[in-house]
Amino acid sequence: MSTLPPVLELKVLSSLLFAEEFGNVVEEVKESEFLVADVLKQLIQQKLVTPMKLNEKTGDYEPSFMYDSDNMRAYRYRVTAEGLKFIGSR
Repeated sequence: MSTLPPVLELKVLSSLLFAEEFGNVVEEVKESEFLVADVLKQLIQQKLVTPMKLNEKTGDYEPSFMYDSDNMRAYRYRVTAEGLKFIGSR
């Protein structure tokens, strides 16, 4: 999967069953913002997590195929079906 500790990846994935703000993920996994951002970027690249952006018309968060990796706080994040399979396989 990656060179990051699998325990950290699982912690991040498990915290994203609902669309979560970046700050909430950092708080829940109890790691540095830099490390959590790196993990999220890798999980997004592997399609295990999807960034979510607020649709201002509906007020709902929707998957965003583009995101600004330099501004992780502008999005929420949610585990994908593939991410759930990964969690279940551990």
